[in-house]
Amino acid sequence: MTENEVDEFYMQRCLDLASIARGETYPNPMVGSIIVQGGRIIGEGFHLKSGMPHAEVVAVNTVKDKSLLKSSTLYVNLEPCSHYGKTPPCAAMIAKLGIPRVVIGARDTSGKVSGKGIDIMKKEGVEVIEGILEGKCRDLNKAFYTFHEHKRPYVVLKWAQTRDGFIDVSRKKDHPIEPTWITNELSKTLVHKWRTEIPSILVGTRTVQQDNPGLTARNWKGENPVRLIIDEKNSLEDSFKVFDEGTFYYRVVDKKYGKSKKNEIKLDFGRNFVVNLLHELYALEIQVVLIEGGSETLTSFIQSGFWDEARVFVGDALFREGVIAPEFNAIYQQKEVFGNSELNVYRNSDTQSL
Repeated sequence: MTENEVDEFYMQRCLDLASIARGETYPNPMVGSIIVQGGRIIGEGFHLKSGMPHAEVVAVNTVKDKSLLKSSTLYVNLEPCSHYGKTPPCAAMIAKLGIPRVVIGARDTSGKVSGKGIDIMKKEGVEVIEGILEGKCRDLNKAFYTFHEHKRPYVVLKWAQTRDGFIDVSRKKDHPIEPTWITNELSKTLVHKWRTEIPSILVGTRTVQQDNPGLTARNWKGENPVRLIIDEKNSLEDSFKVFDEGTFYYRVVDKKYGKSKKNEIKLDFGRNFVVNLLHELYALEIQVVLIEGGSETLTSFIQSGFWDEARVFVGDALFREGVIAPEFNAIYQQKEVFGNSELNVYRNSDTQSL
């Protein structure tokens, strides 16, 4: 293999390691690192949780004979940090240990790093190779990059629709307050898994009134997301499940109707509502938001252009009439089948900054 092919082979291992901690590292990105000496991996590790050692430190600590570091190559999918946060800077540690060669997948474009880690290592004589499997490395942490480069959260749209294109039946006054299930238990479990991986989840007023969802990860072990409830006129009763004190929530209200309640986000609900909301979520350092409905809320994000990914379930059912699924233009990415349901994933071809 060529040197570049070797570097790609080991970088893929970094990505595989980093992915183990999916949903655990927030607000930090997923990072894996390996140390290679003489064609053999002598150390490896990944960042497990915010506040815990970074991947490079974990990898170094697994090397039994530290003298081998001075003739090794360290691989990492994200540029080593250059600042003191909850942990010391990894770039300085690498240089101090005398590791002569470092291969990086992608730069950390956040304001605190943005090339500074690379500069630290180069000034100490470390050979730094950049851009190995860069596309894959950026894709793994796409929410992190969107947040720092576009100054807004990464927006994921999610809904389920029937084979004939409806997301709900026509609701009558006597219709029970509960969700209309379109997909199966496997799909439901997957959504609950997503809720442990995505830090916030948003629904509109009508969804709360008609479905009374809990928006928690009951079917999967992990942290519940912060719940964001659009309640323009501040009229939703506190008895709805989304206001359960067991999980943190924000009530998003028009500033005309703000009542100085706790956990209120007061906004101008005018023509730029989506932009105003994303500005506020960015200020709150929320990197990702999952939009779970309903139709009006999903459509508002689609029409604004401020969305990044759509996860659309299609269930094996026909409603023949009801609430029509949102329409959008996007790039189709992949399909997964879960019994009698399928998941189609799309991405927005026009990523926008605030």
